[in-house]
Amino acid sequence: MADREKRDIDIVLERDPAAKSRAEAMLFSPGLHAIRCYRASHRQYLKGHFKTARALNYAARVLTGADIHPGATIGREFFIDHATGVVIGETAEIGDNVSIYQGVTLGGVSTEKRKRHPTIGNNVVIGAGATILGPIIIGDNVRVGAGSVVVKSVPPNSTVVGVPAKIVKREGATSIDLHHEELPDPVVNAFVDLCHSISEMEYRLELIEKKLGVESAKKIAAAKKTEKRAEQLACPAVQKD
Repeated sequence: MADREKRDIDIVLERDPAAKSRAEAMLFSPGLHAIRCYRASHRQYLKGHFKTARALNYAARVLTGADIHPGATIGREFFIDHATGVVIGETAEIGDNVSIYQGVTLGGVSTEKRKRHPTIGNNVVIGAGATILGPIIIGDNVRVGAGSVVVKSVPPNSTVVGVPAKIVKREGATSIDLHHEELPDPVVNAFVDLCHSISEMEYRLELIEKKLGVESAKKIAAAKKTEKRAEQLACPAVQKD
């Protein structure tokens, strides 16, 4: 138990640059406090002391701002940054070496008394404000972009962003990467590709028009624009007899 608590503090110092010392991490890290309170409530939950477990859970929510159900299963080296607004449901399962940021929700989409919350693999980073819903599986080494809404299972070694979340990158990384803000934007990428395609089509059309001796569509449009502008600038005075 002592080794685990020591390792919890080490994880805070490794992943939270704001923590300047072990004492500061131990006293003023709400994420660390949320995890320790969860473990105490989880032990009571496993013993069947459900009211005691929920009482500890309620106190932890007031103290830290994180609502981690005592029935959830969480692995080793778990890190919560800030903790405020974090919600982890009863049947959620979290692997080892996972980091989540403030406002993350691991929620359910059913009221049935069965597995209804996500399963998170190892070495996963979940960005601030992300929402993962339902009994889906998030594979190992996955990064979930901030503000994403994930409603389908995600294969290992992937990066997902968006609402709903889509896979934007796949790679074989096995180490945890906290840079969840440096993620590609699929919408911007799509617009860039579209602009490139339009530019290429315009270039090809100009070459075809030049070979056929047809006046360029751009020149015709420019001439019409000049003509319209000239009409707008013409003197509106009516000549008198």
